[in-house]
Amino acid sequence: MTVSGPVVGGGDNDAAMCPYRLVMEHVTSRWGVLVLIELLDRPHRFSELRRAIGQVARVSEKMLTQTLQTLERDGLVHRDAKPVIPPRVDYSLTDLGREAAQQVRTLAQWTQDRMADVEDARRAYDARRASDAGAHGGGRSHGGARSHGGAQPYDEAGRAPVPGRPPGPGRPPGPGRPPGPGAYDEARAAKAAQAS
Repeated sequence: MTVSGPVVGGGDNDAAMCPYRLVMEHVTSRWGVLVLIELLDRPHRFSELRRAIGQVARVSEKMLTQTLQTLERDGLVHRDAKPVIPPRVDYSLTDLGREAAQQVRTLAQWTQDRMADVEDARRAYDARRASDAGAHGGGRSHGGARSHGGAQPYDEAGRAPVPGRPPGPGRPPGPGRPPGPGAYDEARAAKAAQAS
């Protein structure tokens, strides 16, 4: 399997993407991962699911609705609307969704188990960059772009620093940015590992 392929029509939109890349994007999205792992345990009502995911990261009602609709369209999530008053809607995984969720949970568990190794690699990388910047006078980076006065170590979530934004673990995740590794509740990861 290759991750790149020809883009039909030359554009970079959803319709032009290879279908498997689009599904991979849905499954591994910030909210897709959390929904799949949470539904692996049992079916949830919308409010239960939002509360459970809220223990890891705050999700808006709109974002959770969009994620559930996308996963339902991909055949991974089943929406069961019961004709009762008040209305009751349960979300569960299809067989296809269960298979995907198990793979995602395995990756999440691997990430938790190997986080110390990743952090060691990041520190070594940052030290090499700092050493290279010191040896080159901090003027230009390898790509020829102007550096900002020496090596810029990546933050705890693997993001490059942004000028004017405070670095470090105290910075909360923002829109479009995944939470750092500390935001993933260890108890939730342990629960997911026990279920496998």
